[in-house]
Amino acid sequence: MNVIISNERQAELGSLDIEVIKSINGTFEADELIQMFSNFFFGRMILDLTALKNYRDIRNLQKFSMSLDVEKIIVLLPDTPECLAPQFLSRLISMGIYNFTTNLDGVNYLLQNPNTYRDVAHLHQIDDGGGSGDGGAPVVAPVGNNDGTTLVSNIVSGGSYILGVKNLTDHAGATMLTYLLKQELIRLGRSVVAIEVGRKDFMFINDKELVSTAKDGLATELLKYRNASVILVDLNVDGDEKLCSDVIYLVEPSSLKLNKMMRKDSRVFEKLKGKKIVLAKSMLTLQDITEFEYEAKTKVFFNLPPMDERQDNSTVLQDLLNRLGISTYTG
Repeated sequence: MNVIISNERQAELGSLDIEVIKSINGTFEADELIQMFSNFFFGRMILDLTALKNYRDIRNLQKFSMSLDVEKIIVLLPDTPECLAPQFLSRLISMGIYNFTTNLDGVNYLLQNPNTYRDVAHLHQIDDGGGSGDGGAPVVAPVGNNDGTTLVSNIVSGGSYILGVKNLTDHAGATMLTYLLKQELIRLGRSVVAIEVGRKDFMFINDKELVSTAKDGLATELLKYRNASVILVDLNVDGDEKLCSDVIYLVEPSSLKLNKMMRKDSRVFEKLKGKKIVLAKSMLTLQDITEFEYEAKTKVFFNLPPMDERQDNSTVLQDLLNRLGISTYTG
């Protein structure tokens, strides 16, 4: 079922031949829409951009996009030079918003054929005024679950984005994802360090730049590599999530893995409310994900398909990096 948020395009959107679970009309603050839909389960959301107050200020749309699943959102843009300017479109893409159009034909197409980063990469300007101009800092400032400790504040203020990767279900692929993200960021010209905590799994990957450390050594390693643009941390069970700018939690959505996880802690999704849950090794469709969210009473941040490290995974990895708010480029 779908959601429609309309204002100036109300009549057009009302003519769409789709199932609608909720439709609202008017102009709304970003916080109002977030409060209304952050725990509302829907298939796709069609947002008439004029329904967002002060939509010309990209920060309002940024706030909106960071609280909802942008993969499910189709933005209907006003057909104005301002909203069709390359800089504006590029900033949408940097937020992970790939589905945007100016007309109903575009809306109908995107409902059936949602874009990936590859579909809009030609519109993505790397130095669009959102970052530092050298590709060395995220467009979106690091946010997440750090508690303001001196260590984290020092590192983040120095420019590093510290991304923690943690398995919720057994063997969900945190180690390999950390490595693949490192390789992709290097390919994109970013300075990046990958660290694993409490294990030595990196020794089985032929990469001497990978770093392994004990739990009590993580803070020291973070300080050592504080000049890196991005620091990736495979947290395992020992890593301190509070030392990260942000954390993604990997869940393999098979019945076996989910049941084992829930038996260990039946309140796991309740405890992670508002966190970034990534479905790993997932073959779920958009409809499957909506049902999963409803049953688990949680939100899915990203749907990550199975990946073969011997193949080119650039498209899905760039989708994830953009969804996280890390500016990437295609060179």
